[in-house]
Amino acid sequence: MYDSIVHTLLSSPEPAIRWKVRAVVLGEPAESLREEVRASAAVRRLLDPFDAGQLPSVYAKWQGPHWVLSALADLGYPPGDEALHPLREQVLETWLSEGYYQDVEVATKSASYGHSGMPVMGGRYRAHASQQGNALWSLVALGLVDSRCDRLVELLLRWQWPDGGWNCDREPAADTSSFYETLFPMRGLWAYGTEEARSAARAAAEVYLTRRLAYRASTGELIKGEFTKLHYPLYWHYDILGGLKAMMELDLLGDPRCATALDVLESMRVADGWPAHARYYRAAAGEIAVYNDWVDWGGTSARRANPWVTADALAVLRSAGRMSV
Repeated sequence: MYDSIVHTLLSSPEPAIRWKVRAVVLGEPAESLREEVRASAAVRRLLDPFDAGQLPSVYAKWQGPHWVLSALADLGYPPGDEALHPLREQVLETWLSEGYYQDVEVATKSASYGHSGMPVMGGRYRAHASQQGNALWSLVALGLVDSRCDRLVELLLRWQWPDGGWNCDREPAADTSSFYETLFPMRGLWAYGTEEARSAARAAAEVYLTRRLAYRASTGELIKGEFTKLHYPLYWHYDILGGLKAMMELDLLGDPRCATALDVLESMRVADGWPAHARYYRAAAGEIAVYNDWVDWGGTSARRANPWVTADALAVLRSAGRMSV
């Protein structure tokens, strides 16, 4: 059923696409492809600006070191490369700065601004936990973990909400975790692999599973239309493919609460794979500007497949037992 799509992707000139299909979809040894990924044009576009001294701020959307490490991790860049240590240092220095350890009890949204500490309302930390979570996931995937990653884990565990997730919403009435802020902390903690971290990640998965990855627990209605559009890269955003990828990592695709999202993903297939319905980057450019990316990730189309989205969709469906090869 999917043989022709797999064959097309395996013929891609992009090594990272071939690596995703060989290693993640087909489960084959593909370490040699990682070296091709290292030398690929996409990776060079991500890293050359830093080698040339173009230094956007760590979180600059979408060209800063935070996003570059996240992209490299998703591409299958070979682990343990000391050349990435300068980017790691910038990321850890930023996300482990002193302000994250200073709790500030506040009662109103307006009172939560104007200080460098971490706002706490009603016992809940209003943290942009996707930042530390994405950093943790990227560093684990890239083989760049050191003892400071323990501190990322400690912060995430400290900030976790009673329902299992995280939320940066500074409205005092907010009492439910955010899909956006929970995704990467969950993935990062699971990848980190300690018993405590994985227990916290499994608790976070319930934020999604109780809502069938995109639907309100109270009414069954779709939470947000953007959740049923496909994107690549996802950055800090969320869609059902991103949720299903996370459930795949946590080995939870067999949970019956994933079935609706899997059905929706299957229904989105076009003739040659799965499209990117929308994108969060403005342009692929060497110019540093908000929402520019260093790489062209294939654009969008309602009818034409995007190879990055397609490779991820195939990986999810194979893991869920919905694709035979």
